[in-house]
Amino acid sequence: MSAEEITRRIRTALPDAEVTLVALADDDDHWEATVTSAAFAGLPRVRQHRLVYEAIGADMGGTLHALRLITRPREG
Repeated sequence: MSAEEITRRIRTALPDAEVTLVALADDDDHWEATVTSAAFAGLPRVRQHRLVYEAIGADMGGTLHALRLITRPREG
Protein backbone atom coordinates (compact mmCIF):
# COMPACT_ATOMS: atom_id res chain seq x y z
CA MET A 1 0.00 0.00 0.00
CA SER A 2 1.44 3.37 -0.95
CA ALA A 3 2.25 6.12 1.52
CA GLU A 4 -0.35 8.30 -0.18
CA GLU A 5 -3.09 5.70 0.29
CA ILE A 6 -2.21 5.12 3.94
CA THR A 7 -2.23 8.86 4.60
CA ARG A 8 -5.53 9.30 2.72
CA ARG A 9 -7.26 6.60 4.76
CA ILE A 10 -6.00 7.93 8.08
CA ARG A 11 -7.01 11.50 7.21
CA THR A 12 -10.43 10.35 6.05
CA ALA A 13 -11.04 8.81 9.49
CA LEU A 14 -9.15 11.49 11.45
CA PRO A 15 -9.40 14.72 9.40
CA ASP A 16 -7.08 16.74 11.65
CA ALA A 17 -4.36 14.07 11.65
CA GLU A 18 -0.75 14.89 10.94
CA VAL A 19 0.75 11.76 9.40
CA THR A 20 4.43 11.04 8.87
CA LEU A 21 5.42 7.79 7.19
CA VAL A 22 8.80 6.10 6.99
CA ALA A 23 9.33 3.03 4.80
CA LEU A 24 10.82 0.16 6.79
CA ALA A 25 11.48 -1.83 3.60
CA ASP A 26 11.40 -1.02 -0.10
CA ASP A 27 8.18 -2.90 -0.74
CA ASP A 28 5.18 -0.69 0.27
CA ASP A 29 4.32 -3.43 2.80
CA HIS A 30 6.24 -2.28 5.90
CA TRP A 31 5.79 1.22 7.30
CA GLU A 32 6.27 3.25 10.43
CA ALA A 33 3.59 5.90 10.95
CA THR A 34 3.57 8.77 13.40
CA VAL A 35 0.03 10.08 13.74
CA THR A 36 -0.95 13.15 15.76
CA SER A 37 -4.65 13.93 16.25
CA ALA A 38 -6.95 15.64 18.74
CA ALA A 39 -9.09 12.48 18.55
CA PHE A 40 -6.46 10.70 20.67
CA ALA A 41 -6.84 13.04 23.65
CA GLY A 42 -7.70 11.11 26.80
CA LEU A 43 -7.59 7.72 25.07
CA PRO A 44 -5.26 4.91 26.10
CA ARG A 45 -2.60 4.06 23.52
CA VAL A 46 -4.33 0.80 22.57
CA ARG A 47 -7.50 2.70 21.61
CA GLN A 48 -5.45 5.30 19.69
CA HIS A 49 -3.83 2.53 17.67
CA ARG A 50 -7.18 0.84 17.10
CA LEU A 51 -8.53 4.06 15.53
CA VAL A 52 -5.65 4.05 13.06
CA TYR A 53 -6.00 0.34 12.26
CA GLU A 54 -9.74 0.82 11.71
CA ALA A 55 -8.91 3.62 9.25
CA ILE A 56 -6.73 1.23 7.23
CA GLY A 57 -9.51 -1.33 7.25
CA ALA A 58 -9.37 -4.90 5.97
CA ASP A 59 -6.09 -4.29 4.13
CA MET A 60 -4.22 -4.24 7.45
CA GLY A 61 -2.29 -7.49 7.64
CA GLY A 62 -2.84 -8.17 3.95
CA THR A 63 -1.96 -5.50 1.41
CA LEU A 64 -0.30 -3.61 4.25
CA HIS A 65 1.70 -6.29 6.04
CA ALA A 66 3.18 -4.26 8.91
CA LEU A 67 2.52 -0.84 10.39
CA ARG A 68 4.59 0.31 13.35
CA LEU A 69 2.59 3.04 15.06
CA ILE A 70 3.48 6.05 17.14
CA THR A 71 0.39 8.02 18.17
CA ARG A 72 0.26 11.38 19.89
CA PRO A 73 -2.67 13.48 21.03
CA ARG A 74 -2.65 16.96 19.52
CA GLU A 75 -2.14 19.51 22.25
CA GLY A 76 -4.01 22.71 22.02
